[in-house]
Amino acid sequence: MTEILERDFGAFFEVPFGVYEPGSPYVSPMKADLRRFLSSKENPLFDSEDDFTFFAARRDDRPVGRIVVHHHRASNRLHLTNRASFGFFDCADDREVAGCLLDAATTWARSRGFAELVGNFNLTAMQQCGVQTGGFEHTAYTDMIVNPPHIPELLDTHGFEAFFPMRTFELDLTTAAMPAVHNPANEGETYAPVRRRDFGQRMEEARRVLNDGFAANPMFVPLSAEEFKFQAGEMMAIIDPRLSSVLKKDGQPVGVVICIPDLTGFMRATRSRLNITTPWHYLRHRFDRKRAVIIFYSVSRDQHGQGIMGRMLGRTLQALREGGYDKLGITWIADENPASLRQMEKLGAKPLHTLHLFRKPLA
Repeated sequence: MTEILERDFGAFFEVPFGVYEPGSPYVSPMKADLRRFLSSKENPLFDSEDDFTFFAARRDDRPVGRIVVHHHRASNRLHLTNRASFGFFDCADDREVAGCLLDAATTWARSRGFAELVGNFNLTAMQQCGVQTGGFEHTAYTDMIVNPPHIPELLDTHGFEAFFPMRTFELDLTTAAMPAVHNPANEGETYAPVRRRDFGQRMEEARRVLNDGFAANPMFVPLSAEEFKFQAGEMMAIIDPRLSSVLKKDGQPVGVVICIPDLTGFMRATRSRLNITTPWHYLRHRFDRKRAVIIFYSVSRDQHGQGIMGRMLGRTLQALREGGYDKLGITWIADENPASLRQMEKLGAKPLHTLHLFRKPLA
């Protein structure tokens, strides 16, 4: 018999370690970060605990599944939707367990008057989103959602429909096509690296460029300074200042690339927990890092069509090569974003995973 536990963080955290094989591509967020995400006192996405809850499924005293259900007030207001979202849906390959979890999330959403349930959306304003539907044989990078093939199958079985296709990408830096990094007609351009000593200023500039450049993207909600700091702040400890930068034109920020070393190996080695061996694993990772991941890049709308993004990516690829990195992951790009997909094609990046959102009407 399956027992559903509400707001039991210990059981919730342990689920993927119990239901996914040790060699699974899934890598859990750090335990401390996940706890922050699930706190209405710390996570600015939520006004109160009534904005979300989370469930773990247990059978024979063993966690066998989990799910979060929540809603994003600003998104519903801006996009005129009436939806709740689910996230962190991880589960054994078991229809009964999946049904209990999805029923719990559906009941929560329906009782609050929401018209549909959509996911995965994973609890921050710069959200990881989607359910992996292809590319299961490929290793993921930091900030990518991965899951085994039975997860989309279980969602389909329980009446959820796939929509909004996305792809992640990987670039072999040893063979990548290098875009031009300099344009004589743009002598007013300067690059400001993202370093610890000016991290706050660079992140605020990055937020402004992200909000402007993404304003027309589907489902995007402008990030407040508090929301951006909540997630971006954790990058300060791991930033490689050679890789991320803000491009300024006549002193004003117009472009940004945020690229960090991939942390999946470190998190896998520590089992996503802070303990006495964590510093050793971190130092080992720091001196042996070969993979990096672009979290996001953006150009202000009034600068579109001027080749800025190509030059910024070219500069980043050059820095990656000089820093000894040989692989680069790029987090999700929607299939309806032809400009970014063309950029991946120009670089020679190859699709890594396919993802979809899944939805179910609640009426």
